[in-house]
Amino acid sequence: MVLASTERYDPSNVPRITGRAVILGGSIAGLAAARVVSDVFDEVTVLEQDPLPDTPAMRDGAPQTSHPHVLLEAGRTTLEDYFPGFSEDVIRSGGLMIDAATEMKYYENGGFFADGPNQLPMLCASRALFEHVVRERVRGLPNVALSDGCRFINYTFTPGDGVTGVRYRDENGTERTLSATLVVDATGRTSRTPDWLEKNGFEAPDVDEVRVDVTYSTIRLDRPPDERTVLFVPPSPPRTRGAAAIPIEDEQAEFIIQGIHGDDAPVERDAFLEVANSFPVPEVGRLPTEREWASEGIHHYPFPSSIRRHYDGLAEFPDGLVVTGDAIASFNPVYGQGMSVGALDALLLHHTLAETERNGLAREFFSSVADLIDEAWQLAVGADFEFPQTTGPKPRGTDLFNRYVNRLIRSAHTDGELTDAFYRVFRLERSVTTLLRPGVVRRVLRP
Repeated sequence: MVLASTERYDPSNVPRITGRAVILGGSIAGLAAARVVSDVFDEVTVLEQDPLPDTPAMRDGAPQTSHPHVLLEAGRTTLEDYFPGFSEDVIRSGGLMIDAATEMKYYENGGFFADGPNQLPMLCASRALFEHVVRERVRGLPNVALSDGCRFINYTFTPGDGVTGVRYRDENGTERTLSATLVVDATGRTSRTPDWLEKNGFEAPDVDEVRVDVTYSTIRLDRPPDERTVLFVPPSPPRTRGAAAIPIEDEQAEFIIQGIHGDDAPVERDAFLEVANSFPVPEVGRLPTEREWASEGIHHYPFPSSIRRHYDGLAEFPDGLVVTGDAIASFNPVYGQGMSVGALDALLLHHTLAETERNGLAREFFSSVADLIDEAWQLAVGADFEFPQTTGPKPRGTDLFNRYVNRLIRSAHTDGELTDAFYRVFRLERSVTTLLRPGVVRRVLRP
């Protein structure tokens, strides 16, 4: 499932359901879920453990906010459907809309992709700004309340009725119970739903874990107002280091160095510059060396493994509860899929609510989300298995497909049509199977 194969958001196509929906988690996945369930339920409450700022700012519970985030086109288009004018709001706040076909410089397999023949819009901003714009739009919905400083304790559950609400501690530490017709777990990769299932007589989902041991270190640089280029140099065997630079608001750019499988990203300035200058792309070294640093220090973050929980494989699951976003699947952040998959998860929840009664909601939702995750998982995990140190369950056909994609990428160094085909898959617009269409295969395999 990708954008091209999914019906767009249509708020007129869902039934009204009396009652309340509770969303656990106020990041992009939770906010997108709040948007779509607000069309259905009388009342929606979002419970977030962090204080929610009124301006774009990093949240303590989401330290990855200080690192670059990419909003893939499938995610941008979906958020635009949820919140008309979303892209304009980001741009008014200082974000940029670039043409990825010509303004993204993507280096892999020894060369840069050729410019593509078609415009490919790409919205660039910090994660904090993206989240702020979405959060303010959700705040403006008349039947949605955002409650911060709230710590989830447990689900309330009645055999035969399923999950009927949540218990939580509010900002004053007072324990409260909130009834709900539907609870959406968007608490991220530390979700406690699997443990809760086991304690309440259900099976926990099987888990795929692919170990990558990624670390990344980020700084902010001053950016000339007319500099709009995105630079992307992912790790590529045998090179276990990657780098990227993304223009953001406030005439700044976020610059990141990644390390994989023990090649830890540096946390000291001199080491940071030394690693940056070790890349085969001179611009990676020039940017942090020649530009002024807008950040006081280096933000560092570890990501040990990609995780996928197979809720779609469970024979039983309690009514009144669904799980979304990173709480289902958390991908190697090098590929920038998280925010967009969270937005698309909400789109599938929207369609499921339009077609399914409460008693079958979770099963249908998890089945449709599995198709989406299959696409994103194959792209991210498949690329990770280029490195022999990667451990975990390898998707069938990965090695053969990687050899084909590597040839496609080398051909795309001089063939913009292949650049276009690859980017549209990378952006979750089109299925990975479109890379096997006869017209693409001929261009890849020709001498």
